[in-house]
Amino acid sequence: MKVTFLGGAETVTGSKFLVETDHSRILIDCGLFQGYKWLRERNWQPFPVDVDKLDAVILTHAHLDHSGYIPVLYKRGFRGPVYTHHATRKLCQILLTDSGHIQEEDARYYSKHKLGKHAHPEPLYDRRTAENSMELFHAIDFDEPVEIGDIRFYLQPAGHILGASSIILEAENKRIGFSGDVGRFDDVLMNAPRPLPELDHLLMESTYGNRQHDTIDPAKQLADVVCKVAKNGGALLIPAFSVGRAQALQHLLVKAMAEGRVPKMPIYLDSPMAIKVSDVFCEFSDQHRLNAEQCDRMCNEVTYTRTVEESKALAGQTYPHIIIAGSGMATGGRILHHFKRLLGNSKTTVLFTGYQAGGTRGAKMLEGVNAIKIHGDWIPVRAKIETLSGLSGHSDYLKLSQWLKDSDLKTSTQIHLVHGDAEALEGFRVHLQENTPFPVNVAEYGSILQV
Repeated sequence: MKVTFLGGAETVTGSKFLVETDHSRILIDCGLFQGYKWLRERNWQPFPVDVDKLDAVILTHAHLDHSGYIPVLYKRGFRGPVYTHHATRKLCQILLTDSGHIQEEDARYYSKHKLGKHAHPEPLYDRRTAENSMELFHAIDFDEPVEIGDIRFYLQPAGHILGASSIILEAENKRIGFSGDVGRFDDVLMNAPRPLPELDHLLMESTYGNRQHDTIDPAKQLADVVCKVAKNGGALLIPAFSVGRAQALQHLLVKAMAEGRVPKMPIYLDSPMAIKVSDVFCEFSDQHRLNAEQCDRMCNEVTYTRTVEESKALAGQTYPHIIIAGSGMATGGRILHHFKRLLGNSKTTVLFTGYQAGGTRGAKMLEGVNAIKIHGDWIPVRAKIETLSGLSGHSDYLKLSQWLKDSDLKTSTQIHLVHGDAEALEGFRVHLQENTPFPVNVAEYGSILQV
C-alpha cells in the first residue's frame, strides 16, 4: 500500500491523499487549494490521477479545503462513490452549491467589468455541476464499517464541525489513520474529538502546530468588542465561516444580550449558506453542546437576510449594528460588499474569528495593510481590526499532543504531519519529537509514503 500526498502537504489547504493497494485506489479528502495565487492555480492543473481508475473518495468533513474539489472531479468524469458522514453530506449540499454559485457570479462580474487578464473568465465549476456531484455521495454513520475492494475503513468523531471525522483505514495488514481537522476539547459548540485506536501510520493535521490558544474566555472577548462598537456608534463586521463559526457567534451574541453583558443592538446573519447550516446544526443535536431551547434562541433572535435585496438594504440600517457574513477569510461572499461600503469608515470595526490562510484578504488586514483589493478596486482600510482567537475550531499543539497521548497509539506509530503552514509544521514536528515517543516527519507535497 502507498499514500501519495496530492494536497494538504506543506500547506494548510487542498487536502488530498491518494491511497493505493494492488487492487484498489481511493482518495482521502478532495479539497480546494486556497490562499496564495500560486496555490489556487493548482486547482486548474490537470488532476494527476486517472479518474476512471479511482474507486472512491472518502471525506473527513465538509469544509471546502477538504471537499471543494469534488465538483471538479465530477466535471472530469468521476462517477464513483463519495463516502462521508450524514451531517457532512448535508453540509456539502450547501457548501458546494454555494461555492459553484459564487464562482459563477465572480466570473460574470469580472467579465462585465473586464477585470483580470482573461477576456471571458470561467468558473472552476458552476452551481449545476456542484449540485449534480451530490448524486455521488453515500452517507454513513460513525463506526459503520465499509469495504472498497481490499480496503476497509470507518469514521470516528473528530469534533471541529458537524460530521467531522477521523478516518481509520485498513489494508494489506496495515492500519492508517487520517486525523482530518481535530476539534477542541472545550469548544463553544462541538463535542470533544474521540481518541484514536492503535495505528501503524497517522497523517496528522498541524494547523495550530506552533501556536497555543488564548486562555481568555471568547465570550468575554466578544462582549468587550461589542461594547466598544456600541460606544463608538459604528458597525461591527464579522467575516465568518458559515459552518460552525457563524452559529457560535449567533449563540454567544444572543446569550450576551439576554444576560445584559452587552447593549442590545440588531444582529444580521447575511449569509444564505450560514442560515441553512443553522437548520442542519439543530438537526444533529448529538454532535454539539446546545440544547433545543438554545438552538431556537440562536436562530430566532438574529435577523436573517436571505436575498440580495435584503443584503443591500443593510446599507440603510441605523448604527450601531452587527453583520455576520461569509466568507471567514474574506476571500469572497457578501462580506466583501460590506467591506467596500464600510472599511473606509473609522467607526467600523472588523472582527476576525479564526485562522487566516496566507495570502487571503483576512491575513493581509491582520498584517495591517492600508488597503485591500476587492473586485478590481483598492479599498482603503480605516476600520479598526480586531481578532477573536477563542473560537478556532482546531485544537492547538498542546491539545493535539494530549489527544495523541490519550489515544491507543503504539510507540512505533509513524506520524506524518500535514495540513499546516511551514512554521506550524516545523514547530509541531520539533514539539512531538521532543515530547512524545513517536517517529515524526513533515510530509512533502507530491511525495509517496510506502506503507
